[in-house]
Amino acid sequence: MEIDKVTYYDLSIFNNEEEYSLLHRINFCKTVGGAERLQYLLTHPLRSEKEISQTQEAIRQLEGLLQQWPAEITNGTLLVLEKFYGYPFDKIPNSHSPVPAYLYMVFDTPDYGLVRYTVGHFMDFLKGMYRLLQLLKQEHHSLLLQNIVTEAEKLMKPSVIQHLVAEKSKKMTPAKMLRYGHYLRYEFKQEAEKLMHLYHRLDAYYSMAMAVQQFNLHFPTVKEQEEPLIQAHGLYHLLLQTPVAYDVTLNPQTNFIFLTGANMAGKSTFIKAVGCAVYLAHVGMGVPAQSMELSLFDGLLSNIQVQDNIVKGESYFFNEVQRIKNTVLKITDGRKWLVLIDELFKGTNIQDAMHCSTAVIKGLLKIKNSLFILSTHLYEIGDELKVYPNISFRYFETTATEEQLQFSYQLKEGISNDRFGYLILKREKVVEMLEKL
Repeated sequence: MEIDKVTYYDLSIFNNEEEYSLLHRINFCKTVGGAERLQYLLTHPLRSEKEISQTQEAIRQLEGLLQQWPAEITNGTLLVLEKFYGYPFDKIPNSHSPVPAYLYMVFDTPDYGLVRYTVGHFMDFLKGMYRLLQLLKQEHHSLLLQNIVTEAEKLMKPSVIQHLVAEKSKKMTPAKMLRYGHYLRYEFKQEAEKLMHLYHRLDAYYSMAMAVQQFNLHFPTVKEQEEPLIQAHGLYHLLLQTPVAYDVTLNPQTNFIFLTGANMAGKSTFIKAVGCAVYLAHVGMGVPAQSMELSLFDGLLSNIQVQDNIVKGESYFFNEVQRIKNTVLKITDGRKWLVLIDELFKGTNIQDAMHCSTAVIKGLLKIKNSLFILSTHLYEIGDELKVYPNISFRYFETTATEEQLQFSYQLKEGISNDRFGYLILKREKVVEMLEKL
């Protein structure tokens, strides 16, 4: 699925304030390399039902192994191994005689200490990998994991590595320890780097499985079909601590949601919740919904947090227009897109915004191969759009009692004409502050 940098930012998949990002929320990786691999997976959404299914199978299999995950492999251990291969050692001796080992201890004391320390961490890593491979071999559901196991077993096949895995204690003679160090340094470097890379891959999938379990996510049904579809029950936003769930249906018969409601009523959250769920489905993850069925999408585009560009002399409105223009150019290619638009044309006056918004919406309604969710405060243009059979009108209700606002965050059918901007200004004591100036 194609997704651009603007959409990644709009949906908070990645965020400058890391704790507010989707990546941070689902990152349970034990190693830095695993976290980097997880980020790679999130920047490469899958493009086929088969790839998504294989990833789902891998995550399901790992869910059953989370409590048995080997504790021997830590981020510190892998950092030691990486340092070992980058350190400028004097030649490590490879002799059964104790004399070269003794001389190395005396004249290359720092190098000897690092070799001894690294061999111990290598034992931890290899023993952990061996135990993990045995766990993964107990079940044979995931082809993706089977391929990793097969490749890792080949890398660990040399007799020296098998002997190191079988070692009962890290306390060994200096000569024996240095022979292991010599082999690992000069004969096993490429294999060790590949093995660490395989562990990072497993660590990333471990993180995804942990997120599925921790947040009670459910795997969606993703279908390769001609018609676009989103059918979700109990869908919510994963970044919220106490989310409200929604039911969402979009299909060729009703492929456009016209969303209204007051500020803070929940429009943006709803749009982002749908976008994040569709995105997670396309990386093979579980989704924050009781159930979800959707078509495989070719792309996901958002128009939520448009910014001006002072350096280029571009206004907010100009960049809004450019984003819409680029969106139209992309989604008229005959492929299936999910398009999310929050508050069209905020950078111009109301009458101009109404005219521009109506023109854009009428044009988008002609595109039947994509799905659209558009929120707006311009409820007045809704009446003119009711003649189109493929548009659905939804709103979030807000009630006011004694200058207090109550948000139900419930998605209802119809168009909202709520305007509570001045009431919010009064509630936050801004009007009172200004009157006292």
